[in-house]
Amino acid sequence: MNRRKRLTFWGADENDDSLPRSVIEGRKTVTADTVEDYYRPYGEYGDGSYAPGDIIEVYDLKRHLRCIIKATKVYPIRFGCIPEEVWRGEAFSSAEEFRECHIRALSHLHLHDDVELVTLHFELVEVIQ
Repeated sequence: MNRRKRLTFWGADENDDSLPRSVIEGRKTVTADTVEDYYRPYGEYGDGSYAPGDIIEVYDLKRHLRCIIKATKVYPIRFGCIPEEVWRGEAFSSAEEFRECHIRALSHLHLHDDVELVTLHFELVEVIQ
């Protein structure tokens, strides 16, 4: 690959840029996905398989480059046991809020306590104007 990795944060619809804005504002420093989806590319604007040290371009749903992040940690967790650094890094007030939001966002999946997720921790490198 001769370019930076890419990631798109999903929202309620193509006009929902709340997740990229949350990254830019420094509130969101973690994202999580199922193991299967984390390691699978999802089109031109989502490479998957992010690893510590990766420099990643973050896009909104309109395919606008919003910022650059650097992956700092990647590790698995169980849906029934969300560590505080994960739910806080996802800008939630509790593990329960994290679970409720992910159940809604991933409604096509049967999320239960034993489902394994992969967390990507990152730091903001640059905001793109």
